[in-house]
Amino acid sequence: MSAARWAGPPQDAAEVLRRAREIAPALREKAPEIEANRTLPAEVVELLRGTGVFRMCFAREWGGPELTSVEQLEVVEALAHGDASAAWCAVIGANSGLLANFLHQSVVKDVYPSLDLITAGVLAPAGRAERVPGGFRLSGRWSFGSGIRHSDWVTSGAFLFQDGEPWAEPGSPHAHDSRQFLVPRSAVEVVEDWDTTGLCGTGSCDYTMTDVFVPEEHTFTFWEVRGTPGPLAQPDSFMRALCGVPLGVARAALDHAREVATTRYDRMAGRSWADSWRVQTELASCEAEFNAAREGVYGAARRQWAVLSAGGTLDDLTPTERAASPLAWLHAFRASRAVVTRLYDLLQTWSINRSSPMDRWLRDTAVMCQNLTAQDAVLESVGAYLLGSPPLFRISLGLDR
Repeated sequence: MSAARWAGPPQDAAEVLRRAREIAPALREKAPEIEANRTLPAEVVELLRGTGVFRMCFAREWGGPELTSVEQLEVVEALAHGDASAAWCAVIGANSGLLANFLHQSVVKDVYPSLDLITAGVLAPAGRAERVPGGFRLSGRWSFGSGIRHSDWVTSGAFLFQDGEPWAEPGSPHAHDSRQFLVPRSAVEVVEDWDTTGLCGTGSCDYTMTDVFVPEEHTFTFWEVRGTPGPLAQPDSFMRALCGVPLGVARAALDHAREVATTRYDRMAGRSWADSWRVQTELASCEAEFNAAREGVYGAARRQWAVLSAGGTLDDLTPTERAASPLAWLHAFRASRAVVTRLYDLLQTWSINRSSPMDRWLRDTAVMCQNLTAQDAVLESVGAYLLGSPPLFRISLGLDR
């Protein structure tokens, strides 16, 4: 399958989703190659680019399809049904359109002359940015740069310094501020250290920069919207669709287990697997767990979008409604891993060979659950917020600095 089969970029969410579903079987077929390569092969990158996934977050004013959070989730789920690593890189690369809301608007077209350009990077402030005339000198090492090798731009968080001393914006509540810095991929040196249990094809290597000049207009924060205000111009916008990856993998595992169950015969019991009480109840139980986790994500997303698209802000949500999103994201990761693990056990020795997709799904979900979105830091932060205490991981709640 080639991206050339599609005539031009997609114009709406339905077309992006249709294309994502269309390439999912090809991604499943290429999964062993993707994993062995330890980064997405160029052909896979171009397949993804052709679906429009990398442009799906760009606003209509820039010529993008501006998919809602729910529509983004559906696209990511469809891609993950084919391959988790491809979907993971797709949702991260799609951040280009979200970052455009926070960049100086005068440079967006210069930075993204094509809406299909890919942005990777690490938002955590792991670097050091020294203020100089016209901008900053950026240095540091960042971990887990998913999709870094095939990206066009790299955004990285760093703490600010001036004359060697910690620096903060006038009026900042902090003594030491951080920002995001957007640089061309050519300014980054990749460290070949990605050799993991799962999500092998994401190429989530460390990367370094040394004394790279970044003009002021190529820096931004998630607390200052420089584009048109809207539902996607929010601090938490880049986190909303990532849980579509575990959901898509869990759905694929459920479909696979059902297919296996309809073809297997238990000679010891003298009946087909489809007639086995154990198989029936375990499949149904896993479906129930998956459905509840998925609806938690989509329900929170629909409520959030309804408020924001009506001109409201995240502050217009009740504390319980605001907490629902990060909790649903975390639960989607953990529930998906649990479902895959249970199905792996259900299929027994039909799961254990490298040729079985269950083997890869087990490893992929184990690794993706190590992402911060699925960690106890989210529970701690949401719990603190609900109890009126300062949360540690504020951006997961879309809170200001």
